[in-house]
Amino acid sequence: MRLTKADWAALLATLAVAGVGGVVATALHLPLGFMLGSIVLVGLIAGFGLKISGRGVFLPQKLRMSFIPVIGVVIGGAFTPEVAGQVLGWWISLLALLMYVPVAHAVGFAIYSAGGLDRPTAFFAAVPGGLIESIDLAEAAGANVPMAATLHFLRLIGTILCVPLIFTVLTGHSVGSASGIKVAGSGLPLGLWDAGVLIAAGVLGWAGGRVLRLPAYWLTGPLIASALAHGLGWVHGVPPGWLVAVTQVVVGGGLGARFAGVGGAILRRAVGLSLLYGVAILSVAFGFALVVQGLGVAPLAAAFLAFAPGGVAEMSLIALSLQYSLVFVTLHHVARILIAVMVAKYGYRFLRE
Repeated sequence: MRLTKADWAALLATLAVAGVGGVVATALHLPLGFMLGSIVLVGLIAGFGLKISGRGVFLPQKLRMSFIPVIGVVIGGAFTPEVAGQVLGWWISLLALLMYVPVAHAVGFAIYSAGGLDRPTAFFAAVPGGLIESIDLAEAAGANVPMAATLHFLRLIGTILCVPLIFTVLTGHSVGSASGIKVAGSGLPLGLWDAGVLIAAGVLGWAGGRVLRLPAYWLTGPLIASALAHGLGWVHGVPPGWLVAVTQVVVGGGLGARFAGVGGAILRRAVGLSLLYGVAILSVAFGFALVVQGLGVAPLAAAFLAFAPGGVAEMSLIALSLQYSLVFVTLHHVARILIAVMVAKYGYRFLRE
C-alpha cells in the first residue's frame, strides 16, 4: 500500500497521540503504561470518530506487526540454560491448557449465544485465541464478521487492560514498564556487532517463521533466532528499554485504531457481551491457574498470565517484568493459539451436525 501525504500526516498524528497516552499513563504509574495509555487514548478517538490532522486515526496493521519482532528478540535473550532445563517440567500446565481452551471456548459460546448472536458468529467470536485465523474461519462459515472481529478486539483489549491490574494485586508491584525489564542481558551496552546480530535475528527470524508457517511467526520466528544467537554466544545483550517502550506505544496504538469505522450499534452490543465474556473467561483462567499453582508447576501470577486470553505479544510484554515467567508465559500462549485454532476448525463441524 502506497501512503499518500495525507496518510503520512494522519499516521504521524496518530503515533503522537499514542505516545502522549503512553507517557501520561506511565507518569500516573499505571501498569504497562505505554501500551495501556496508547490503547485508551487512540481507541477513544477512533471509537468516537474524532479527527486528527484532518482525518480519523490511521495506524496500519503492517506497522504494528513490524514492531512485534522486537518482543521476540527480547524474549529470546531469556532462554538461558537454566530456563531451558525447566521446560520439561511444564508438561502438566500444557496438559491443563488442552482442557482450558475448550472450556473457555464453550463458556464464550454460551454467553454469545444467550446474547442473541447466531451460531456461527457466537462460535468463532468465542475462540480464545488466533484472532486472524478465527476471523477467516468465521467468514468462511457465513458469520457476522464485523461483530466477530469487534468481539475479538475487545477480548484482546479487555484482557490487556485488566490483567496488569490483577497481576499488580497478585504480586504487589506494577508490571510492564520498559524500565522494569529483567531479562538476561538487559542493560548491557550494545556495540555495532551486537545491534547487527539482534536486527538480523528479528528480520531473518520473521522471514524464516513465515516460510515455516510457525504459529504467531512474527514473534516466534525472531524469538527462536534470538535464542539461538544468545545460546551460541554471538550476542549477550537485548534491545534497549526505550525500544520496548516505543513498541508498546505502536502495538497499543494499533489496537486502539481498530475501532475506527466500527458502527455504534455493533460496538454498543459488543461491549456489553464482551464484559460478560471477560469476567467469565478471566475467572476460568484464574481457576486453572490455581490448579497449576497447587500442583507446584508455577507461581500463581505466572500461571494466570499463561492462561489469560490476551495476545501472545501483549501478554509477553507484561511477562517481561518476570524473568522466570517470560518463557513460561510465551510458550503457553503460542500453544494456546495452536489449540484454539484446531478446536475452532474441527469443532465447528460437529456443531453443524
